[in-house]
Amino acid sequence: MLKILTLAAATAVALGSSAFAAPRVERVTFASHGEQIVGDLYLPEDMDPAKARPALVVTGAWMTVKEQMAARYAREMADRGFVALTFDFRGWGESGGARRQYEDPGAKIADIEAAVAYLATRPEVSKGRIGGLGICASSGYMVTAAAKDAAIKSVALVAPWLHDAEVVEQTYGGKDGVAQLEAVGDAAEAVYRSTGKQALLPAASLTDDRAIMFKVPYYTEAGRGMIPAWRNEADPAFWRGWLTFDAIQAAPRLHQPFMMVHSEAAAIPQGAHKFYARLTNSKQELWLDNVAQFDFYDRAMPVKAASDAIAAHFSATLGSAGEAGQ
Repeated sequence: MLKILTLAAATAVALGSSAFAAPRVERVTFASHGEQIVGDLYLPEDMDPAKARPALVVTGAWMTVKEQMAARYAREMADRGFVALTFDFRGWGESGGARRQYEDPGAKIADIEAAVAYLATRPEVSKGRIGGLGICASSGYMVTAAAKDAAIKSVALVAPWLHDAEVVEQTYGGKDGVAQLEAVGDAAEAVYRSTGKQALLPAASLTDDRAIMFKVPYYTEAGRGMIPAWRNEADPAFWRGWLTFDAIQAAPRLHQPFMMVHSEAAAIPQGAHKFYARLTNSKQELWLDNVAQFDFYDRAMPVKAASDAIAAHFSATLGSAGEAGQ
């Protein structure tokens, strides 16, 4: 059932939310395909060792690290009683991997599966009650992982970037625009294969038009996405793999209960509508009025509105945080 929430209503949700105790954050490590993954495990402040909790793997936008939007939502989920894990994918942040700053959908999907497997080993976690929360680009990785990993019992997405070939052409300037980006990526890949050197570019910039994200907010703003933990570089060789990645194909194969929060004012809502229409499982959606993509990452009103809806979804599908579980 489609629901619309205006910013005025979102304000009421945010202001009406009860005050939460601060969660405890534990640095953790686990392995994915031979590399060390570094993560942060957010534990509710009222954690009872005798009661295993439902837990969530929380992943952020492309080219990001665990301290950015993923951390914000992990904290929100821990505030609401869930154990929440964020982590740096291979090649990013503190995690291992020789090839750095390279957006690789297949590798990131595998890392999500490794994170779910790790959560299942934690004594605080009810291993039969693990869900996945994807934000922006990692939404596609999350649903693809969930479509083949039965250990993920429920899925929620925030401001999901979900594309297939048709949406890619609509977004990146048609067939010619896509071909140009693929050519740039192929040239960078050829250099890497012949020399072992990456032709890194700025990930985001207000002044350098070579940047993958040119003239965008959040990543170019101190106190938002431009934080010391984030390295503002990207390997342009990623383009072909990203542009040919089809997240929408996962929809009819997704068996888990599903929830998404989005806005027509955010990025590629047509992809989210297309994905949602192809789902055959239990599904819910919440559309916020006039919320920009980057505002979903850290602005109080949309974050609170999204977090409240997502927590309700996970409570209904994984069980409430206060229940004991195995």
